[in-house]
Parts: sequence; C-alpha cells; structure tokens
Amino acid sequence: MPAYGPSRSAQGPGSAPDPAPTSDPAPAPAPAPKSDSAVVRDALGVGIAVGLSGFAFGVTAAGAGLTVLQTCALSLLVFTGASQFALVGALAAGGNPLTAAAGAFFLGVRNAFYGLRLSQLLKLPGPVRPFAAQWVIDETTAVALAQPTRRSARIGFTVTGLTLYVLWNLTTLGGALGAEALGDTDAWGLDAAGPAVFLALLAPMLRTATERAVAGIAVVLGLGFLPVLPAGVPVLVAALAAPAVLWLEGRRLGARRKGTDR
Repeated sequence: MPAYGPSRSAQGPGSAPDPAPTSDPAPAPAPAPKSDSAVVRDALGVGIAVGLSGFAFGVTAAGAGLTVLQTCALSLLVFTGASQFALVGALAAGGNPLTAAAGAFFLGVRNAFYGLRLSQLLKLPGPVRPFAAQWVIDETTAVALAQPTRRSARIGFTVTGLTLYVLWNLTTLGGALGAEALGDTDAWGLDAAGPAVFLALLAPMLRTATERAVAGIAVVLGLGFLPVLPAGVPVLVAALAAPAVLWLEGRRLGARRKGTDR
C-alpha cells in the first residue's frame, strides 16, 4: 500500500480541507531607471519654454508703470510668474497696491505646500534649503515629482530651477527695456501678453472635470465682479471657486457612498 496520507475523501465530512499553498505577494516593481541626460533634457525643455515668457512679464510690468529696476527686482526676488502677473495686472488696472499685493500673495501660497512635498522628496542638506526654496514653483515641482528616483528628482529640480531663473530674469530685463523703447504698450496691444501667457501655461494643466470646473467658475466670478469691485479684488473672489467645487465634490462622493451602502 502506498505510503501516502489519507485522501480528501478519507478524511471524513467534518475534516478541514488541506490548506491551499500560500505564497508571498510579489514585491512592487522598482521604478524604471532614467538616465541623467534624459532628466537634464526634460528639465531644460521646461525651463526654456517657460523662461521665455519672462519677456511678456517685462512688457506688462513696464506698461503698468513700473521702472526697469522695479520690474527686474520682482523677478529676482518674487520669482513666481502667476503672482507677478497678478500684481502688475492689478496695478495696471488702477488697483490699490495693498490689494494687488494681497492677490499676488494668495496665488503664491501654493508654493509653500509644494515645499512640504519637495522637502521629503529631495532631502536637501540644511544649508542648501533656503536657496532651493527660491526655486519652489509649479515647473520645478512638476519636473521633480515626475522622476522615479531621488537622484533624478534632485537633478530635475536643480536644472529646471537654474534654467528658468536665469532665463526668466534675462527675458524680464529684455521685455522691460523693449517696452520702454516702444513707448505706449497699450497702443501695441502688449498689455494682453501677460494674461495670454498665463492662460497658455494653465490650459494644459486642466486635465480633470474638477479642475475644469474650478477654472470655469473662477472665470465667471472674476469677470462677473470686475465691474463692481475695485481692481485686484475680483482675483481674490475668483479664488473661492476652488473650495466651492471641492465642497460640492465631497458632498457628491458622500451621497454616492451612502447610496452604495444601502
């Protein structure tokens, strides 16, 4: 008689079945490596493409009445395009400088949240962080987060930040000097350059229905309150679109969960 254990039929109806063989779950695949040259190429592409729009800011700032020195100081010290355009746009419309600065400030607050994520990702040495903080903007964050490893994230962040900072400031200077040479920028229609560049940068980022809803409601609020509120204030009102849409989205998801649980 073969020396096998009892068969399943011989174990009786009350016996537990043989345990199924178990195997450890396969480990998550490691992120695909990416060469340093590929990271540098991608970072340069972003830095150059966006850096050239500094020319539009220089023209817009000069048209708003800022001197070349004031315009260049904004790009050197503030270095966040959306906030810079919001500031000079409000000033050009005759807004109160404090209101214009408040709108620019609230647009720039998002960079603080980027910094929280990037500090965990990059793990830069303490003495370097204050200098790296100047480069925490939309573009450097996007490039760094797209990388598979910490090394490539550091390279992407550094190359994007350096390229964009240098080129943005050079083209800001060129735009401000060019606007002075042209004279009245309104006569050339160059005051529309800033909003056009901002929309061109924003449009590709609106990938989901929620993002498009926020953008659409913000436009409606901004344009709707433009005739009745002081210059610069409609921008602050338009910022209410984001929490409003997120609140509605939360209620919709909550209602869907309740319907599923029933």
